[in-house]
Amino acid sequence: MRSPDHEPGAIKVTKRFPQKKQNSSIPEPASSLLPLLTPREAAQTLAIKESWLRRKAGTREIPCTFIGRHLRFSQHDVQLIAQHGAEQNIHHK
Repeated sequence: MRSPDHEPGAIKVTKRFPQKKQNSSIPEPASSLLPLLTPREAAQTLAIKESWLRRKAGTREIPCTFIGRHLRFSQHDVQLIAQHGAEQNIHHK
């Protein structure tokens, strides 16, 4: 008996090109960007002052998203902010 991929009319799918490695300059998929957090929600998540978060975002020192004039943070932004803060603490010790 023949295997299903040798049946007449069967389609065999192969990849011609290997997948590229993830690069940090490639934008994150939309699923990791949503839902967006308000500055208050992001500050609560990070256990920091909202004013600090707004000030740093206003000067583009931390990753953030502006939708028009509205400041928002993705989960990815929050993770990067936390990671950067942890790296800062390691270097200051």
